[in-house]
Amino acid sequence: MEHSRIRTTLEMIKFEHSVFALPFALVGALLAFRENALRGGLALAWPPGWPVLRIFFWIIVAMVGARSAAMTMNRIIDLRFDRENPRTRERALVTGALSMPFAAGFALAASALLIVAAWELNRLALELSPVVLAVLLFYSYTKRFTSWSHVVLGFCLGISPAGAWIAVRGTFDWRIAILCAAVTLWVGGFDILYACQDVEFDLRTGLFSAPSRMGIPKSLRLARGTHVAVVLLLAWLALAFHLAWPAWAGIAVVAALLGYEHSLVRPNDLSRINAAFFTVNGYISLLFLLFWGAAALLSVR
Repeated sequence: MEHSRIRTTLEMIKFEHSVFALPFALVGALLAFRENALRGGLALAWPPGWPVLRIFFWIIVAMVGARSAAMTMNRIIDLRFDRENPRTRERALVTGALSMPFAAGFALAASALLIVAAWELNRLALELSPVVLAVLLFYSYTKRFTSWSHVVLGFCLGISPAGAWIAVRGTFDWRIAILCAAVTLWVGGFDILYACQDVEFDLRTGLFSAPSRMGIPKSLRLARGTHVAVVLLLAWLALAFHLAWPAWAGIAVVAALLGYEHSLVRPNDLSRINAAFFTVNGYISLLFLLFWGAAALLSVR
């Protein structure tokens, strides 16, 4: 029974969608290890030794804990709206497949997992872990008062590269903020696309979103604009770190996939929104990790 409830919880929070943020966090970590190697610190060797693998392990644990806590709290806080929205009426808390106490306990356990992982990494990571949880919790309320909740959601994922950088180096560097901004706009842009499905529901219930405020055509243009900015930010990031050619190849791949994503969605045809949201963005994050990971490794050879 307990195993079944955990599986249902993971389905509810779309655990497999951790692929969206985790690769960007790992790129943040790889850039930090590269910086260490260039400065004579803990080297980014390949294959990596235990000290490097240990840090990667706890970064992954922290990411899984943070996202699991955030998604579960979001479902708890938005339960009333999930009951009313035809698109979300089959979610586990709505149908009773999961109880509220179990979901709350799972969220607390996931939050504790994040804090333990931060403690295993370094002091600054531990000190910032409650701030991260506060930001994640805050997002769940933003659709009640601002149409820019998409940017807040983007920021929730966008801080992951900075968190990974801090996990490796124990300090902050302004350059990693460029990657944070790119991830924020990437996620914010595709969340605007996804929110186009709920325009009528948002208007009826008084929830705020970019599509309900400005309409679908303008929202699609806004999403395209944010994704153009993502490509420009990634180019700035590659220049700031003096990365090798795979980084630029990765930017070209990301730009092409973002273009394809927007070709799937039109103001009068949202039928392929799931393909644009889930499939294409999953490829973007994984391929970005592949190309930029190679660039980080080549840069320290």
